[in-house]
Formats: sequence, structure tokens, C-alpha cells
Amino acid sequence: MELRHLRYFITVAEELHFGRAAARLHMAQPPLSQQIRQLEEELGFQLFYRTKRSVQLTEAGAVFLAECRRIMQQLDQAVQLGQQVSRGERGQLVIGFVSSAAYSVLPTLLRGFRAAAPDVSLELHELTTDQQVQWLRDRRMDVGLVRPPVNEPDFCLMPLCEEPLVVALPQQHPLAQQPSVSLKDLAGKPFILFPRPLAPGLYDQIISLCHQGGFSPAIVQEAIQMQTIISLVAAEIGVAIVPLSLQNLQRTGVVYRELQEPTPKAAIALLTRQPDPSPTVQRFLAIAQKIGKS
Repeated sequence: MELRHLRYFITVAEELHFGRAAARLHMAQPPLSQQIRQLEEELGFQLFYRTKRSVQLTEAGAVFLAECRRIMQQLDQAVQLGQQVSRGERGQLVIGFVSSAAYSVLPTLLRGFRAAAPDVSLELHELTTDQQVQWLRDRRMDVGLVRPPVNEPDFCLMPLCEEPLVVALPQQHPLAQQPSVSLKDLAGKPFILFPRPLAPGLYDQIISLCHQGGFSPAIVQEAIQMQTIISLVAAEIGVAIVPLSLQNLQRTGVVYRELQEPTPKAAIALLTRQPDPSPTVQRFLAIAQKIGKS
């Protein structure tokens, strides 16, 4: 028994006329009648009462019709689901992101992807850049928002956005009263920074910026997440140089000031395995590319 036999049977059952059913199926009537007889022989029961003037379903044929319609509906749903997955409209996407991305590009990216693929299940993990690299190696996640550079030949890095650096100060700090701060004013101040292995690119930018101001930062406390760094600034443990988007983290007791000197651009990039044939990943990349250009 093949699916076409079920389609033939359903069409005849709907028309209750072999001629009209054959016309719908774009075939001649004799082959259709033969196919129905073969189906009845294979099933072992009669599907239709046939006379010269009428065609009627048998009781067994009516029950079989209901089940055939259910099977064909399930088949249509399976085909539709497969097509949606192949277009990246269904499935699951596991996304890693550095904490500062939550205050810059991540919300826009998620809104854009959710609008384009509402049926894709998203699983989000806040991870450092080095953790995301390991998770991608282990295939525990699909895409990551990281701080470049990432030197991995099997990965692809797509730049998303760049932003200047600013200084985060305790609200009561003397420098907080100024509209902008010079690098030299930060010399000798206690600094809060993250460990270099977590995001070596951003770490080196901050250290290089301090060196341009003529000093090496006196690091009194390290913290892994940007939110923790800002909380420590609020506690007056020290000052911190952070990406501009951290201003979106409204933390009582912290103010942000521009640096008077030009600063390097802190970048966020999308990291994926290369190549990645997943339609869902490719759809996410396409959305990210549009947002990156806008």
C-alpha cells in the first residue's frame, strides 16, 4: 500500500463517483477503479458498494476514510514542520553572550529574530568569551556574542557593533563632579577589572589606554561579570573603564563620564562554528547581519 492509494480512495469517497474522482486526480477512470480494487484486496474488506447508478461507502469504508484523513493530515503537518525547520523557522537555538551585550546589541538582535522566527525556541546563557569558545567546541551552544579577537580557525567571527570606552565612578568620587575625565586623573586610583583570560581583547584595550595616560592601573579587585564590576564601583571599591553601553545598566551610586582622550572601540562580534549547515543558525546570522549594517 502506498500513499497514492490512500489519496485515490479519499477522492473517490468524497466524490462518490469514479468519473468525477478520476477527473480530480487527472487520470482515466479505468486505472482508478483498478487501483481501488487492488486496495480492497490488500485490505481484505470492501470499501464501496457499487451499482451502475451509485457508489456508496461501506461501514468499514467510512471508518477507514476517517483514519485515512487523519493520516494525511498528520503527513501534511509533518511536511509543513520539515519545511519550517529547513527554513530555520522552527527548532532550538542556544545562544551565549557576554554580560555587556545585554545592554547593547543583544535585545535588538533577539527582537529581530523573534519577529522573523517566532516558533524557534531560544536558550540563553550569560558566559564569558573564553567560556563561549569552549561551549562552541563542545557543541553545547550554536552562536555566541563575544569580545574579539578569537583566534579559532574552525570558527567564524562576524562583527556586530563597536563602542567607545568610558570611566565608571562612584557617585561621591571627586572626579564625578567633572563633565569628562582625563586619563592622567585616573593614575594611582584603585581599579576594578576582569581577569585577562575572560576577554583578552577588551582587557588589553583598557591596559593600553591606561599606559597612554602614563600609568599602569592599580588593580585592587577582579570580577568576572560587568554587572559585578559596576556594583563594586557603587560600593566605592574603585573605578573602572567599561564599554559605553554599560550606561544602560542603571545602578544607584555610579556615574559614567567620557574620557577626554580618544579611546579604542570595544567590539562585540557573533561567533559560530564554520561551516554550520543549521538553517536556524543561518537565519540568525542573516538577522544579525542586517542589524549590524543598520
